Parts: sequence; structure tokens; C-alpha cells
Amino acid sequence: MTDHRRAAVLGKPIAHSLSPVIHNAGYAAAGLAGWSYVAIECAEAELPDRVAGLGPEWAGLSLTMPLKEVALTVADEVSSVAAAVGAANTLVRRPDGSWYADNTDIPGMVRVLTDAGVRDGATFTVLGAGGTARAALAAAAQLKADGVTVVARRPEAIDELRPAAAALGIALTGADWSAAPAHATADVVVSTVPKGVADPLAGQVTWRPTTVYFDALYDPWPTPLAASADAAGCRIVSGLDLLLAQAVGQFEQFTGVAAPVAQMRTALSRQTVGGLSGKP
Repeated sequence: MTDHRRAAVLGKPIAHSLSPVIHNAGYAAAGLAGWSYVAIECAEAELPDRVAGLGPEWAGLSLTMPLKEVALTVADEVSSVAAAVGAANTLVRRPDGSWYADNTDIPGMVRVLTDAGVRDGATFTVLGAGGTARAALAAAAQLKADGVTVVARRPEAIDELRPAAAALGIALTGADWSAAPAHATADVVVSTVPKGVADPLAGQVTWRPTTVYFDALYDPWPTPLAASADAAGCRIVSGLDLLLAQAVGQFEQFTGVAAPVAQMRTALSRQTVGGLSGKP
């Protein structure tokens, strides 16, 4: 395949993104010689005009913060799961030129948690109530979780998640951030908060060795909370594991080609300290 096709990851800030490393390695391994993938800084207010101005060579866009909610407004069609959680991390260009919004964070999260040993009926605690927390709710629903407790600094942020939980058919309990250590006894603890926010919890949580701890961050790694969970014998899943898993889904939607996961994983591991923990 030699036709020039383009894709990119958009967000603000975006310079740190490792998505170009993953996707471009995939293109090379799959023999997609005409494909390229770059990082583009883009704020929320800029997204509609940016998408409208893209030529026919554009196959798709990956979206990170703060674009996951506004992405729904620029799409011509939205997947049911992206609509339910109110967030999309993927825009796919259809042959007719229209844009389709999807959320590959959700199947990616299901995959990495399943690989870590999470089974149906697990209890979940989610730290934070932003866009990644929405994906965690959907993943918990698909894993038939026995309820989800969302711990956040702002009660109104938890309330904003309730419609998504209702649409997903999962029971949501809210808790104040001060109660976070008490809720770390769940079968699965997912941290979706920004860098540094959860660090003080490392000295406050008494971990159960059977808990699976997933931290959406990957820089710096390990986070203090991940290190404390690891020291207690918990199974650890990092943001890098999710980054690769969600990228695999995007790659296949953009190209229509099976993703060369091993080569994409190797390229990502070479860019990071400690590599990856699972096999999405």
C-alpha cells in the first residue's frame, strides 16, 4: 500500500505523547509504507475547525485530554459505548468522508484488567471522576463488576458520572477523597487522577495482596501508590499497558489491517523505563 495516509494524536499538552512511536512502528511492521502518524497540539475550542479542515488523506485521529468529550460534538456518528460514557478517544474517517467517534480505552482497559486476572463480579474502586474514570466505569460494567465506588475531590464530579453509570447499568457509590484509603480494599483499584494527586495515599493505604492496582499514569513510573501496591504483592497494571491496548484498537480501525502487536509493544518498551507489564 503506497497511497499517502495520515493519522495523528491531538491534545494539549501533547509533546510527551508516545502514540506516534506505537503507531508508526505498527505501520512499518505491517508494510504500510505510505502511512504517517504525528502529534498535534490542539485545545478544545480548536478541535471543530481542525477536524473540518482535514483533507481526504486523513484516516483517523487519536484524542487525549482535554478533547475526549468535545470529540462527540464533531462526529457524524458515535458508537454506543462512547455515547454511554460521554467520551471518545478515537475519530475514524469513513469512506464517505464522515467521522465516526469511538472509545478504544474501554476494550483496552477490559483487556489489560482481564490479563491481570480480574474476573466477573469483582468490586471496583475508581480514584478520580474525569474522562478516564468514565472508561473505567464502562470496563467495570463489561466485567460485570459488583458495583463501583468512585472517590473524588469534588462531589459534583461524581454526580456528573451518575448518568453514565445508569446508562451502563452499573451501581455507583460516591465517596469523598478523604475516605480513599478505606476503599482501597476493593478487588480492583483504578487511579485516574493527574500526576501527584494520589501520591500521599501511598503511606495511608493497607493493600490486600489479591487486589489488582491499575494506574493510568506512566510518567513518572512507578508512581508512589503503584510502588506501595507492588511491595504489598498486588498485581500492577500501568498506563503504558492501556496506552498500547487502546492504540491497537485505533490502529485496526484506521487501517483495516490486523495490528502487529509484538512490534508495537517492542517499540514502546524501547522508549520507556521498565517496559510493559501485560500483553494486550
